[in-house]
Amino acid sequence: MKKKQTATLPDGEGEPKKRVTLAKSVSVEMEERKSVFIGHAAPVASEEEARAFIDEKRREFHDATHNVYAYLLNGGAIARYSDDGEPQGTAGVPVLNVVKLSGATDLCVVVTRYFGGILLGAGGLVRAYGASARQAVEAAGLAVFEPWSVLRVSLSYSDYQKLQSAIPRLGAVEDSCDFGSDVTSVCAMLSSREEDFRRAVAELTAGRASVTLDRVEERASPA
Repeated sequence: MKKKQTATLPDGEGEPKKRVTLAKSVSVEMEERKSVFIGHAAPVASEEEARAFIDEKRREFHDATHNVYAYLLNGGAIARYSDDGEPQGTAGVPVLNVVKLSGATDLCVVVTRYFGGILLGAGGLVRAYGASARQAVEAAGLAVFEPWSVLRVSLSYSDYQKLQSAIPRLGAVEDSCDFGSDVTSVCAMLSSREEDFRRAVAELTAGRASVTLDRVEERASPA
């Protein structure tokens, strides 16, 4: 999973930063005066991923009248949009406004339109594109991503039994476990709780366990 350095939630001084983005990729369809609007929303980690998502929808809906898009990255430092042939300011801007107001970063929204034969006017287009984008973002939902530390704990079988019972109260999860001459347990927890976990393991095993950091990665929890 790609690491990000942006944050959209305030944190206490010295605490790891949190990132809010979409929980999943979705497509949602609506109709406005015989025109069909399909809102597609997805979390993205870079401009390359955003462009790839846009290109994917353009290929998938190559027969559509318009494929309008907007994306936001790095906590708003990068913001791009396209009207894709609609009158200026009636399509990409309302989609981008929805993206900015979502409370998320690192996301891309594409709104596909199939023209139904009835002109919507500038105000109608703004409302329709905004509504389609909003439906897609709401359907995708938000997730908070935070840094998690993944640790390898090597210990005896008897000490492993103690660790097993302690893992839930330490706010950790066991990703995997390997049973050999000793036990190697791969445990993960919020990076802010890593030192507490290390101290607890040392106390549980009287210092016999070996704890090494395998990696730090982002993991999501519901916003």
